[in-house]
Amino acid sequence: MIQKKYLQNAIVGGIAVLFGSTRLIPNPHVDGPAATTAIAIISGAAKDTAAAALVTGPAAKSRVVVALESFQTTVSRLSSSHALEDAFRSYFAYKSAHPEDVKKPYLYFVDYGLPSTVARGYVFDMNAMKVVDGPFMVAHGRGSSPSRYGVPTRFSNRSGSNATSLGLYVAQETYSFRGKTAGKSYSSVGLRLEGVSEGFNDNARARKVVAHGAPYVTPTKAGRSEGCPAMEQTRAKRLLPTLANGGMVFLYAPDDSWQSHDQWVTASTE
Repeated sequence: MIQKKYLQNAIVGGIAVLFGSTRLIPNPHVDGPAATTAIAIISGAAKDTAAAALVTGPAAKSRVVVALESFQTTVSRLSSSHALEDAFRSYFAYKSAHPEDVKKPYLYFVDYGLPSTVARGYVFDMNAMKVVDGPFMVAHGRGSSPSRYGVPTRFSNRSGSNATSLGLYVAQETYSFRGKTAGKSYSSVGLRLEGVSEGFNDNARARKVVAHGAPYVTPTKAGRSEGCPAMEQTRAKRLLPTLANGGMVFLYAPDDSWQSHDQWVTASTE
């Protein structure tokens, strides 16, 4: 009964906002579309989906605004003013559509519009609206830039490309990662990722693109991976289990061919 009461209050509040902004009722003596919907919801006759649209739409928008206001002073450097907005819109849009997948409030964000000699990674707590860690160094794929250090400019979802794939990922299970660098083998914690930006990173699991620790990532620079958002080994050991099984990852770059077509970046939060 308590939950029902709260839902009704939220719906009434949403309707009040709707009436306060609408100009679609031409005759005060005739119920227009907005009034009809309001009466139906209050009487319990409206479908659950209609009620959810009124309640979650504005709430999702306000969460993006709150997140931007919370982090804009703590995130020291970005390649674009759209970087965090795209990340937070994607996060909340996906969470609203697939709440069963987002079991943890953590978002691992990387701004690949910055060079690999600049700290460009963060982990955010999206419930507490605070930085868990960052900024820190993160590697990009060797297929994304011709030089060892610099700004990645090529992004791919194709197997064998060794390139970074932009977009939104769901963090899955951790495992014992083994890799090679400079002819030497190393081991670290790995975090498998499911790409959910269709056409841009949904081949990540098949490509074995994962988050992991790597010795070629140091506090001052990051070498190149095979497409993985690798971080320092000690940081990976601390952060990746926190993200596992329900956190999210967002890899950003000011790339219009991706930004204008990614279903989560372009999702409406209204």
